[in-house]
Amino acid sequence: MISRARRLAIPLTGLLMVAGAMGATSTGAGATAAPGDVVTSTASESASQATSFWSPDRMRKATDATGDIDLSGKGKASTAAGPDGKPGSVPPIGQEGAKSPKSKQVNLPNTVGRVFFTLPKANPLDPKSWKYCSGSSVQGKYRNVVATSAHCVYDVKTNQFYDNWVFIPSYWDGDQAWNGKNPYGIYAAHTFHAHDDFVVKEDYDFDYAFVNVHSGFKVKWEKGKDNKWKPVFTNVGRLGDNVGGQGFAWNQKVKSKVFSFGYPAGPHPDGDKPYTGRTMKWCYGTTGAMPAAPRYNIQEHIGFRCAFTAGASGGPWLLKYKNSSRTGYLVGVNSVAWDTDKNDRYDHISSPYFNGDTYKVYKVAANRWTR
Repeated sequence: MISRARRLAIPLTGLLMVAGAMGATSTGAGATAAPGDVVTSTASESASQATSFWSPDRMRKATDATGDIDLSGKGKASTAAGPDGKPGSVPPIGQEGAKSPKSKQVNLPNTVGRVFFTLPKANPLDPKSWKYCSGSSVQGKYRNVVATSAHCVYDVKTNQFYDNWVFIPSYWDGDQAWNGKNPYGIYAAHTFHAHDDFVVKEDYDFDYAFVNVHSGFKVKWEKGKDNKWKPVFTNVGRLGDNVGGQGFAWNQKVKSKVFSFGYPAGPHPDGDKPYTGRTMKWCYGTTGAMPAAPRYNIQEHIGFRCAFTAGASGGPWLLKYKNSSRTGYLVGVNSVAWDTDKNDRYDHISSPYFNGDTYKVYKVAANRWTR
């Protein structure tokens, strides 16, 4: 789910450094931040610009954002993952009273969807620039927060946040180019929030991000007289009002039972490609400490057995997930896929351990208003 990270110092021109969650700021080139700070950046496109960019044809041609993944090896379990303070949680919203028939299958959450974006410093009309990840709506004061991986909002190659970033909950790729896609609307990014240890140091122990999104548009594509597809917009309001939002929890037990959701599509190292990315998939397991990975400065990842491949990056890990309400508590995001037995098949996924630093980033996003 992540490409090979590079160890570079990153200029912070144009970024806003938010000290902790208290709102103290500094800006400009050469800005520095103490550990625990939040990097905030405003999306470069308006909601209508980003939404109209993603025609059904471009969505279908988008590829997983992160290319090859090369973490493998058994190693020793990291002992650093664990609480840095008292546990805390924020309850989920939406669908609390929903009822669903008894089923042995997992009722997929409406909050989870695909994230689409284009690469910075690249021609947005070039299909090679059309990328995607996974993400989930999460509880916030203004019901406008999407949780994903930091490498799904920030490009470590160009040291910039991605362009034309949108989130589509319950994304479904229909059999025809104009089918499915946005059953609850398309929600364009307004503000990105990531930990400065990821942005500055490319430290994947902080590979999480929270994005404030604009109110959404339901988009219907119709052919004009020129025989070209054109979007017809209908405003559908706030993300959380339409699909709810998962709860958020930090400093939880390292060993916990969780569900992971996402849209995997990339191949395994041996070339086998079991997923298409067209529909949501899930994994279930008990988390535990993962080996350290100096290549990505990983010291505090937790993981469990799952065969997800690239494309699932950013999808949520949900603790105490309930089929009836389709909600739980976000305690991680898909960050890294592992081939632990070196048989050229991914067999584990891992996430940064969500601690007090994660809560600081979340808190900034959870209290930011957008239209």
